[in-house]
Amino acid sequence: MDNKQDKQQDNAQDRQGGQQDPQPQSDARPVLEGPDIARALTRIAHEIVERAKGADDVVLLGIPTRGVFLAQRLAAKLEQITERKIPVGSLDITMYRDDLRMHPPRALARTDIPGDGIDGKLVVLVDDVLFSGRTIRAALDALNDIGRPRAVQLAVLVDRGHRELPIRADYVGKNLPTSLRETVKVQLAEEDGRDTVLLGAKRTAPGAQH
Repeated sequence: MDNKQDKQQDNAQDRQGGQQDPQPQSDARPVLEGPDIARALTRIAHEIVERAKGADDVVLLGIPTRGVFLAQRLAAKLEQITERKIPVGSLDITMYRDDLRMHPPRALARTDIPGDGIDGKLVVLVDDVLFSGRTIRAALDALNDIGRPRAVQLAVLVDRGHRELPIRADYVGKNLPTSLRETVKVQLAEEDGRDTVLLGAKRTAPGAQH
């Protein structure tokens, strides 16, 4: 029963658009620091250019919240490599989540599609953490209502495993083996004041059985 409850809690975190524990426990340890994140994004940018044969038709769409900041950073690195401006925007998945009936209504985030749209483009979705895959499934549904890209790829800073859907990232900053009793929190300077990825034990509610 405990394992089933843990899985349900983890799914809820994933559907929030990233596996963010708002207040990580004090024993959480950093697995990536600022320089590591910068190097991972640089490597991903070079991989995108190589696979896209120059990235001429690439459009980056970040999944709020931290995926948007990562997409903007990737766009800047791609511009340095290609010496041209890379379209970048954001894709809100709130209304496409599969748990809308299970949680109170929440504020919509911003969807911002670059002026030339996504039809016939190579869209790279960008998120902070890949977990069960449900966030990305929602993103694909949202994308389908906006246009018809020629292809869709996925870039994530951290892949922590435990997939529930047949979804795989094309570009990964770090593969991080985790247990379901652990949380992964990405902190970025734009939102949190610093760049780090923290791995810690999941909280247990007071009085809960172990």
